[in-house]
Amino acid sequence: MRRIYESDALHRDDEEAHAPTERKRETPLQSLRSVPSSTLSDLLLPAGVRHRFVSLEVSTPDPEYAVGEPIPFTVTMRNRLPVPISLSTVSPLLWEWSVDGDVEASSVPLRDPPDEPGEFAFDRGERKEFHRRWDQMFRVADAEWEPADPGEYAIGAAINTADADAKGLSAETTVRIVR
Repeated sequence: MRRIYESDALHRDDEEAHAPTERKRETPLQSLRSVPSSTLSDLLLPAGVRHRFVSLEVSTPDPEYAVGEPIPFTVTMRNRLPVPISLSTVSPLLWEWSVDGDVEASSVPLRDPPDEPGEFAFDRGERKEFHRRWDQMFRVADAEWEPADPGEYAIGAAINTADADAKGLSAETTVRIVR
């Protein structure tokens, strides 16, 4: 590249609009300084009210499933504001799903996330959709699973914040297992 500039291959002229110039700039170029919109909205929206603008919904294709049939469900989260929002979480694990209160249908702890806080970011008007499946099994030990009996079960999801239920950052749907 240096050879091109040192040779006479380029026509340089300060007066011609499309030709490179000879002179140096008086001030060096500086990068454009801007504040990311997510940072700006975090400064303008108090952390105590951000949760009001995020909605959560859990849905299944059918309300009833046969015994042993996998139950697919969708968790939809939506930012209702035209500005980005971020929610503080208690760990890097941003959200979790549960069946009748058992996280991921397990009475055994599956993960041990660090105690450091995380952040769940939503772009302006963003809708996040997560697809999961419950196989009608409950984990009772590290390598032991029990099938779910026929009956009604609540499949829920929550953003991993302190007091997610009180803040409206959780939702659930009921499904019925029949023979």
